[in-house]
Amino acid sequence: MTSLTIVSARTSKQVCLLGTAILFLAGFCFSQPAISLSPTDGPPTSSLRVSGSGFAPNAKIDIYFGTQDEAVAMADSKGSFSQIAIPAPASTLPGTHWVSAVERSGHTGAQATFLVSTSWSQYHRNNMRRWNPYENVLNVNNVGSLHRKWNFTTGNAVYSSPAVAHGVAYIGSTDSNLYALKTGTGAKLWSYATGSTLLSSPAVANGAVYFGSADYNFYALNASTGALLWSYPTGNPVYSSPALVNGVVYFGSFDSNVYALNASTGAKVWSYATGGSVYCSPAVANGVVYVGSWDHNMYALNASTGALLWSYPTGGQISSSPAVANGRVFAGSDDNKVYALNASTGALLWSYTTGTFADSSPAVADGVVYVGSDDGNLYALNASTGALLWSYYTGILGIGGPALANGVLYVGGSFHAVNALKASTGALLWSYRTSENIESSPAVVNGVVYVGSEDGNVYAFRLKEGLEKTEANAKRPGLNTIRPDFNLKVSLPVATRSGPEF
Repeated sequence: MTSLTIVSARTSKQVCLLGTAILFLAGFCFSQPAISLSPTDGPPTSSLRVSGSGFAPNAKIDIYFGTQDEAVAMADSKGSFSQIAIPAPASTLPGTHWVSAVERSGHTGAQATFLVSTSWSQYHRNNMRRWNPYENVLNVNNVGSLHRKWNFTTGNAVYSSPAVAHGVAYIGSTDSNLYALKTGTGAKLWSYATGSTLLSSPAVANGAVYFGSADYNFYALNASTGALLWSYPTGNPVYSSPALVNGVVYFGSFDSNVYALNASTGAKVWSYATGGSVYCSPAVANGVVYVGSWDHNMYALNASTGALLWSYPTGGQISSSPAVANGRVFAGSDDNKVYALNASTGALLWSYTTGTFADSSPAVADGVVYVGSDDGNLYALNASTGALLWSYYTGILGIGGPALANGVLYVGGSFHAVNALKASTGALLWSYRTSENIESSPAVVNGVVYVGSEDGNVYAFRLKEGLEKTEANAKRPGLNTIRPDFNLKVSLPVATRSGPEF
């Protein structure tokens, strides 16, 4: 072989290696675009943070929710951008939706999915008002077409109210079990047996479900498997439904104490002794725990320390779980009155007299308090003045109380029925009869109403097929079909995550 041939071979090899290196670097420098979302799920009006990489350097990038252009990002010299905020529109229905990021100069882009979903994770909901502000499937015009989606039969009466989160409905029964049911079918995922009846309504957060039992214990279970995480013994039955806020779970016991426990470990943070049994669920707002006792008093306690801030005496036992809204605390008492107190001072703002015990827990929204009485009536009261707006006779309401979503009020009663009323007038829009009374308070989530009955069943109701307008599993938009909004200006990254509670 001549030296020229050897040099040529070496040169060809070097050229080949050089070409391979150039192609590798080109692939490295100009990788396929990709985006990530934070969070990846939430209710309508959620604020999403969109970040991306692999785009052309210094390119303008339109960010779409569905086909709506919501923001424009400017890529840096490496083709990346981060923390661009866009909203999930309030009208977005439950289901999977697509977020797209597309270079304005062409159709190069990337897509990711966002799951629109609402939860009812504890008795009060996180807003302490028994009100779901994100419901956009059921409304006053279509709720009359609800029908039974499924029912699940437990071994005894169900007074507990459901908590619904991540596709699972959790509810207790007087057969001593807590059940986890698949929201789509009602199929049992697991059950956990305690030593006695369950009236407490569960709370769900961070992969755990919390509830009390008449066996004198408070429990935390793995929400996916039902495995026991920890339990805490009290001196008497726990009928109170827990409130979970900032890693602390608050509840009352018939041993007259209000407890605050570390939600992760079950360690006691503090307890406060009242003068009587504590039946109701505490409400926690702005660093204060509000709770009533059978010693006839409403208490406000420091949520961090349990120190007494104020108390207000009523003329009877308080079983009604308080609701907190706009600087006011609303609750009923066995002295036949509904009270509105100043949340900061405990001063009486107004009271409304019903026909007998006001044991029902109120729901509050849009300047109206909805509360029931054992006189059989559901009352709608002006939240500022206590003036009666309307009343509706359901039979004895018991302790469950109404739930409110998208202008519709859902409530049970002693006529074996769960009812849907128009919140503005009290007009009956829909009713479903079970074989026994309903004292469980409904939960309304993603177009489905969940409730328990004394007949031992848990029920789920949804719109009949063909009547429900839904965008569930929305079609993936083509990057070459969506059009930019040239009126949008470049958005700056946001430093912190903020979104609605759900």
